[in-house]
Amino acid sequence: MEMTFRWYGEDDPVKLEHIAQIPGMKGIVSAIYDIPVGEEWPVENIRALKRRVEEVGLRLSVIESVPVHEDIKLGLPTRDRYIENYANTLRNLGNAGVPVVCYNFMPVFDWTRSDLNFELPDGSTTLIYEEETIRRMDPKLGELALPGWDTSYGEGGLGPLLEKYEEVDEEKLWENLAYFIERIIPAAEESGVKMAIHPDDPPWPIFGLPRIMTNRDNLERFLNLHDSPCHGLTLCSGSLGCDPKNDFVEMVRYFGGVRDRVHFAHLRNVKITGDKSFRESGHLSEWGSLDFYEIVKAYTDYGFDGPFRSDHGRMIWGETGRAGYGLYDRALGAVYINGLAEATTKAKQAPEKSK
Repeated sequence: MEMTFRWYGEDDPVKLEHIAQIPGMKGIVSAIYDIPVGEEWPVENIRALKRRVEEVGLRLSVIESVPVHEDIKLGLPTRDRYIENYANTLRNLGNAGVPVVCYNFMPVFDWTRSDLNFELPDGSTTLIYEEETIRRMDPKLGELALPGWDTSYGEGGLGPLLEKYEEVDEEKLWENLAYFIERIIPAAEESGVKMAIHPDDPPWPIFGLPRIMTNRDNLERFLNLHDSPCHGLTLCSGSLGCDPKNDFVEMVRYFGGVRDRVHFAHLRNVKITGDKSFRESGHLSEWGSLDFYEIVKAYTDYGFDGPFRSDHGRMIWGETGRAGYGLYDRALGAVYINGLAEATTKAKQAPEKSK
């Protein structure tokens, strides 16, 4: 397992040099943030980012993400131009030696939370999702804004865009996703880039918008859209694990160990607090609803050697910055996961050595 860390570029309060000091750190997960959504990423920009990462002794392991333009998700006639730009971006990434791209197909909103600064009893703050609070929010009024969201909605803002999605149900979204996949996976194969779709976060519809990357059956349906080693998944324990109907450990064993289609792992614990409600906890198993020992063991049992990152974190020790993306708690999570990986790997090897 290759330990990586998300970095939002030079404007990130978390310094690249500090990430490199985390024990066991190998790679960086980042993106080009100054190119409008839907436009081709210049190879020079990609190479500049890669050089910057390599200056501190790390490698650019994953691009997260190359955003998918809303016209593609809506299936509008303009989508072909944006798909061609996307394919060219993949070619440029491959040319620069980037091995994995994480992306998502969530309409309008990326990951969604109802509070970015919920105070826990110990004084730290975390991200929470409460379904009742979300139901009372009206995104047309600008009542939501989260780190990493694309806000380039065009003239008129969110209202006109949300109205366009009134004609898009789950099956139409599947149709539009299939159209996209059929056209970008050949470019990924040509470029040697593994595509890793991120599940919807949270894995249920919000604000009347369809969401389809939500459970085992739908992830299986997604993989069956195109038979290619470059067509795979980002398995996110926090996204899928906040729905108790999802057996995340079994998903790792199946999609990783059986199908060999897990190209990137997001590891984050959540504490389920009610129906469609949860808070993001520290990574330690006893603090959340997910058994991190069993999750990491599932990865090491089948020999996962791809990139993982400790996904999100509380704000602790007085740190301020981008909600969910501080340094301290994510660093604690990273070394905790690395310890579990070493322990489960050595436990598996011990019986073999005794023979």
